[in-house]
Amino acid sequence: MDQHTKEPQYDPCVELAAKNLATFGLMSNFTWHEDPKRLTFLLARYKFVAKMFSGMNRVLEVGCADAFATRIVLQEVKSLTACDFDPVFVEDVKRRMDPRWKFDCIIHDMLAGPVAGGFDGVYSMDVIEHIPASQEEQFVGNVAKSLNSTGVCLIGTPSLQSQPYASLQSKQGHINCKDAPGLKALMGKFFHNVFIFSMNDEVVHTGFYPMAHYLLALCCHRK
Repeated sequence: MDQHTKEPQYDPCVELAAKNLATFGLMSNFTWHEDPKRLTFLLARYKFVAKMFSGMNRVLEVGCADAFATRIVLQEVKSLTACDFDPVFVEDVKRRMDPRWKFDCIIHDMLAGPVAGGFDGVYSMDVIEHIPASQEEQFVGNVAKSLNSTGVCLIGTPSLQSQPYASLQSKQGHINCKDAPGLKALMGKFFHNVFIFSMNDEVVHTGFYPMAHYLLALCCHRK
């Protein structure tokens, strides 16, 4: 039976749902089930990436998980490749891929080496805190090598100060959280310029670092 909304301008919502009703990915579905507000934080982080990388030709996402928010970046760049080391997540991304928002998604472990191609921008949200400290330079070094000579890197991570308030599940994976000086020092080994931003909930700012729940390092001019 054909359905029509009481206000006709909303009929396209019904028509689109009949052809393509979007679904959450594996991780975003879990977040929506457990703590819906956290999705707003995720989307805000990806919007920040999108605006910083706006107009770039080729962009790489490292550690995309279910890539639920990746299309926010895709709105602002000309092409995007997403990678994750877990085949379960990559298969989920490909299964849900919308032809209108198509991007490449590949299995790749950044500890094994860079992604070839010389990208204009590389970003990685909520990954570095999962990398053992003994391997963090290998990880960041390969991220830097995935860039072209003028490329820009953006790394996002929960702050060390946020961890007393983290969920048990988060704490199990967060083995290498950093404070702002520690993140800047790490990224400074591979880039001449490192700019640290604070983030609380959906708001990105330049406030007092120890009160930041999340940190973002914008890096350029690789060494």
